[in-house]
Amino acid sequence: MLVIVVCALFSVIVAMVAGFVSHSPDTPAGQAVLYGGGAFASCLLLCLAVLKALKVL
Repeated sequence: MLVIVVCALFSVIVAMVAGFVSHSPDTPAGQAVLYGGGAFASCLLLCLAVLKALKVL
C-alpha cells in the first residue's frame, strides 16, 4: 500500500512540474491543468506497470 502512495506522490510532483513548464503568460491556466493531469495519469500508470513487472505488486 505504501508503495502505491509513493508512486502517486511522485506522479503529483511530475504533474506539477509539467504544468508549470507548459504554462506561459499568454495562455489560459486550464491548458496547463489538463497537461498536468495527463502527465499525472501517464506517470502513475508507468510507475505501476514497472512495479508490476518487477513483481513488487
